[in-house]
Amino acid sequence: MNSSLTIETITEAAARIKPYIHRTPVFSSVMINQLCGAELFLKSENLQKVGAFKARGAVNAVFSLNDADFSANKGSDRYVTTHSSGNHAAALAYAARCRGIKALVVMPENAPPVKKAAVAGYGAQITYVESTQEAREMGLAEIVDQTGAVFIHPYNDQRVIAGQATAAMELIDQVPGLDAVIAPVGGGGLLSGTALSASALQPAAQIFGAEPEGANDAFRSLQAGRIIPMTDPQTIADGLRTSLGELTFPIIQKHVQEIITVDEEAIIHAMRLIWERMKLIVEPSSAVALAAVISKRDQLKGQKIGLIISGGNADLDHLPWFEG
Repeated sequence: MNSSLTIETITEAAARIKPYIHRTPVFSSVMINQLCGAELFLKSENLQKVGAFKARGAVNAVFSLNDADFSANKGSDRYVTTHSSGNHAAALAYAARCRGIKALVVMPENAPPVKKAAVAGYGAQITYVESTQEAREMGLAEIVDQTGAVFIHPYNDQRVIAGQATAAMELIDQVPGLDAVIAPVGGGGLLSGTALSASALQPAAQIFGAEPEGANDAFRSLQAGRIIPMTDPQTIADGLRTSLGELTFPIIQKHVQEIITVDEEAIIHAMRLIWERMKLIVEPSSAVALAAVISKRDQLKGQKIGLIISGGNADLDHLPWFEG
């Protein structure tokens, strides 16, 4: 375990964020269990503040900041900043509002409208840039230079990882004795946090990552033993298009048994199953975890499996089963 990220760190994060986040419920479906031949328990972070697990990490990071962290801020206001396609941006805006400070967010211009609206709704000041990593980083650098804002990385930040780890901590408390825990993986903040909690609190459980085939950098990185960045991700799961970070990768490398990759058809099928059978609104990135179980049902048959359902910020104007 990373020397700065222990179960004590995660427990402290849970206490810090408790006033500002939900202890989300866990749901099951008899029909989906029958389909998978296993007992599935869905930790429904789609019902979290801002509609995603990202609230946990952002709140922990923002409320961990002290006066010295804000020393570079210019003027009388306190600022935090980030770049994000949506859920982390909304989470940071929410966390900043809870603390009474300002959030300055860089977003790609092609971010889903529902996520743009959410970020604006939480009171963030948004700068739109081209949808490249270079443009996002340049936009962020300009904001930091102009305002001295504190940068909160979407996933490559120990405070963020500790916050995300609290979802699995809750899940293991709610459903003891899990045989496996599965979380989606993009940048790795959720999966690395899940791995830290699960390996400490349920050491017998296997830990899996779930990833789209069209954005399979975590799968390839684990195979290669080094980070292989994703250069041209092609997936409906917009929250999973980012590449692993140097903090998240070693944790995943140490604790995660396998990254399960699934194709777009499987993601859409799993998303529709959750909507229809469980009456839960989830976004494509969340459905990747269920798609992974369905694809590995022979391997996982008869097991008691916890799934982190990462978010529910679906674009209702462009549902994938109507796109063609």
